[in-house]
Amino acid sequence: MIIIVMGVSGSGKTTVGGLLADRMGCGFSDADDFHPAGNVEKMRAGIPLTDDDRWPWLKALRQAIEDWEAAGQSRVIACSALKAAYRHLLAPRDDVVFVFLKGSAETIASRLKARKGHYMNPDLLASQFATLEEPAGAIVVDIAPPPTVIVDDIMDRLGLAGCGITGSGITGPKQEKRRI
Repeated sequence: MIIIVMGVSGSGKTTVGGLLADRMGCGFSDADDFHPAGNVEKMRAGIPLTDDDRWPWLKALRQAIEDWEAAGQSRVIACSALKAAYRHLLAPRDDVVFVFLKGSAETIASRLKARKGHYMNPDLLASQFATLEEPAGAIVVDIAPPPTVIVDDIMDRLGLAGCGITGSGITGPKQEKRRI
């Protein structure tokens, strides 16, 4: 199972995605790690990326998704995936589950201002919201609760609450958590 935890910068993708991967017992990747150096420098300088900047990045990420699928590995990926066209490139065969972390611009702006050590310039938040096309068919999660509560909600909505999960997939319900 490939899950992309998506949303604008500062919505909690990396935190929630990492916790979700831990709960699922699978690998985690941050799509930011797939950006070429030029994209990182543009974002650090407060210059919004164009679609021409994003296509090579998204294609590299899709190739990684195909590699994980071919190896039979489950994976959680933190990726903005702001436009429907980006999501289609990432999941052309509907082989990816999208989880949209949704929050207000005010909440996210305050998080970005408090964040240290990330190259994403907080001044780009407005451009991210302007680019965002809210996904149809995604699991939509409010970012207000604590990350562990968000992960519980995602697990439940994926039908994975109470399942034993390994890096290669779901192994079935754990006896002590089976729901009747």
